[in-house]
Amino acid sequence: MFDGFEEFDTETSGTRIHGVRGGSGPPVLLLHGIPETHLMWHRVAPTLAEHYTVVATDLRGYGDSGEPPSTPDHEPYSMRAIAHDQLEVMRSLGFDRFRVAAHDRGARCAYRLALDEPDAIERLAIMDVIPVGSAYDRADNKFTSATWVWSFLAAPDPVPEQFIAASPDTLPSFMLDTWPAVKDAIPDEVRAEYLAKYRDPATVHAICEEYRASATLDYRNDEQDLGHRKIACPVLFLWGEHGSVAPLYEDPLAIWREWADDVRGESLPVGHFIPEEAPEETTRLLLSFFA
Repeated sequence: MFDGFEEFDTETSGTRIHGVRGGSGPPVLLLHGIPETHLMWHRVAPTLAEHYTVVATDLRGYGDSGEPPSTPDHEPYSMRAIAHDQLEVMRSLGFDRFRVAAHDRGARCAYRLALDEPDAIERLAIMDVIPVGSAYDRADNKFTSATWVWSFLAAPDPVPEQFIAASPDTLPSFMLDTWPAVKDAIPDEVRAEYLAKYRDPATVHAICEEYRASATLDYRNDEQDLGHRKIACPVLFLWGEHGSVAPLYEDPLAIWREWADDVRGESLPVGHFIPEEAPEETTRLLLSFFA
C-alpha cells in the first residue's frame, strides 16, 4: 500500500514510534485517528510523496508503536506527551520544521504540537475535529449522545478494557461501519489490520488512557491556552458533511478562528474518515494548501 516507502521504528524519550517514510522534498507528517493506524493514509501518501518527503506514523499506544506504562494522572497519554513523540521522530529524521496533516485523534496531537512548538510547524491541516477544550465547553445533550465513545473509553480502569476484551471487534467495527458515509471506503485488508490491534489488551488500555487524559489534562491545557496564545501557522480545516463535527456545530470554522488567526476550510460530502472516503479531493486540497 505504501510502495516506495520504508518502514522505521524510532526510539523517543517516552516510547517507540513506528512509521513509514517515502518521497523527497519538504517534509510532511501524517497523523491518524481512531480506530485507525498510519494505514489510513494509503490512498493519499503516495501522491503527496511525489512532491514531499512524507512521514506517516502510528501514535503512541496505537498500531505498532509502543505503549509506555500509564500513571494515575494519565500524563503519558496526554496529547502533549503524544505530540512530543512526533516532534522527536521528525527531528531524528533531520526535520526541524515541517507541515502536518492530521485526522481525529491525530489532529488533537497536531494542534497541541502547533501550540507547544510553534517554530516546528509550517502549515497545519486538521480534519473533522474541534479542539477538545472547545468541545467540552460546548457540550450539551446532543454532544453527550453523539460522543458516548469518549465517556465509555474514559471510564475508570479496568471497566472499558474488560468490556472490549470480551468482544474486541465490536467497538472498532461500530466505528468503521457507522462513521463513514462512503460505502467500501476502507478495504477489507485495511479493516482487518485495524481490528487486529483491538485484540491486544495493551493497545486497548493505552487508547483508554488517552481518552482519560483527554477529559482531564488535555482539557485543562486547552483551557489555559484559549484566549492567551494561538496557533501561529496557517490552518486548513476540513470536515465531513456527515462526519462528527457537522451535526454538532453550525460554524466550526468560527471555532477554529478562536485558536488561529489564519484559518481556511471547507466541508466535503463524506463522513468522518475524510482521507479514506475522499482520497483524491483530500490530496488535491493538501497539495494546494501545502504549496
